[in-house]
Amino acid sequence: MPPSDPTTHPRGKLIVVAGPSGAGKGTLLDPLVAERPGLVKSVSATTRPPRPGEEDGVQYFFVDEATFKAMIDGGELLEWAVFADHYYGTPLAPIEAHLAAGRSVVLEIEVQGARQIKARFNKAGSDPVPMIFIAPPSLEVLANRLRHRQTETEAELAKRLKAAEAELKETGWFDVVIVNDDLDTARKTFIDAMDRLLKA
Repeated sequence: MPPSDPTTHPRGKLIVVAGPSGAGKGTLLDPLVAERPGLVKSVSATTRPPRPGEEDGVQYFFVDEATFKAMIDGGELLEWAVFADHYYGTPLAPIEAHLAAGRSVVLEIEVQGARQIKARFNKAGSDPVPMIFIAPPSLEVLANRLRHRQTETEAELAKRLKAAEAELKETGWFDVVIVNDDLDTARKTFIDAMDRLLKA
């Protein structure tokens, strides 16, 4: 498919998908993005080190703390947050380029970042950004999932679970909440929600 022409295509939509680490945001989102050329998943910047198999510019832009802070100071981030002792944020320029070209963009981000997006776009004259929250069936299930992927130490795991407990208390201000218990059911619910929000 050729690139969208901003002079003949409407501006793309921005959608947020948030939830605790390990809830399954990427598991639900990645297959949908892969089969839809007009839908793009944003690539965040982070100061955490790459995990085995991760590539710079694919899963994340991996930067040092000084570079990340310079991006904050330069207004280069749409949102940013500190999570589990590392900085995470969404570079603004690629998002704006996709939207202007008529491609819709999904931000897969933490709840802190989702709150910033909500505040930024809920001002007078701005279109609100639809938000989907992906939740685990329980903190116990989430802990098992995080342990199974073997990417965190027990100390890091404890921090993620503490953050998840706080995040699960904030589902009330999201437009859609999906509990990722049965994957097939969650995937169908997620696709239906995305289709509805993209057409709205």
